[in-house]
Amino acid sequence: MTQKPEVTGFFDPRTSSIQYVVADPAAKRCAIVDPVHDFDEKSGQTATVNADRILAFVRARGYTVKWILDTHPHADHFSAAHYLREKTGAPTAIGERVKDVQKLWNSFYNWPDVPADGSQWDRLFREGDTFKVGGIDARVMFSPGHTLASITYVIGDAAFVHDTLFMPDSGTARADFPGGTAKVLWNSIQAILALPNATRLFTGHDYQPDGRAPMWESTVAAQKASNIHMARCATQEAFVAVREERDRSLAMPKLILQSLQINTNGGRLPVPESNGVRYLKIPLDLLKGAVWD
Repeated sequence: MTQKPEVTGFFDPRTSSIQYVVADPAAKRCAIVDPVHDFDEKSGQTATVNADRILAFVRARGYTVKWILDTHPHADHFSAAHYLREKTGAPTAIGERVKDVQKLWNSFYNWPDVPADGSQWDRLFREGDTFKVGGIDARVMFSPGHTLASITYVIGDAAFVHDTLFMPDSGTARADFPGGTAKVLWNSIQAILALPNATRLFTGHDYQPDGRAPMWESTVAAQKASNIHMARCATQEAFVAVREERDRSLAMPKLILQSLQINTNGGRLPVPESNGVRYLKIPLDLLKGAVWD
């Protein structure tokens, strides 16, 4: 019998992100997936409202946090992994190919001395690695395409598919970031859709098409039947054409240059300078050719 964890989603309307608490209620153990550290790009203020909301939920349930899991280095929000590690003592984890993302973005930021060995996390997962959330078995799938380092966490009957598949009415994730590729994304999606039909799929974002309420849970069967990209694209070639056409019309995420310098460093904010203030570093004209909005 497939184990069925309790999954609670926390939607952040500022970034359209969904954060998760995945729990074994019997064992009172849980993992936190893709937590958000709040940032207002207009004022430069940071906050921990989202992370603290998750911590309050965990405390109310009487759970112990065993893992803090990021699926990839996010380009649209800061990760709260480091903050939550400080609050809970739980280890942080991400896919081992984050080292490739670090090398790429460290070159963009001209950071020759910043570690690019993944040492900012406690565990770097590889394809097929296993772990547990309480008594529930979990494993890792390497799912690149959206980024070089993206992974999927399969925890019992629940798969956290980050930015590969969105809800069926929203299709699939973009593949035009540095290191992304639609051909590879197709292969990653095929591996996810090869999971049992009843597998619950939890996405990393929901952009609420036509103004509907936020949604984040589907199944493999539902994605096969009605995903607006996958149901109409029977071949990799067809998918790549659809995905690349769509990507050419999209502006970059508004926080990509801010977020990657935080998230390639394990969610750590910049060290304060001599005046006690933290500063972000924004490379100008790096993403040439990107759509203006």
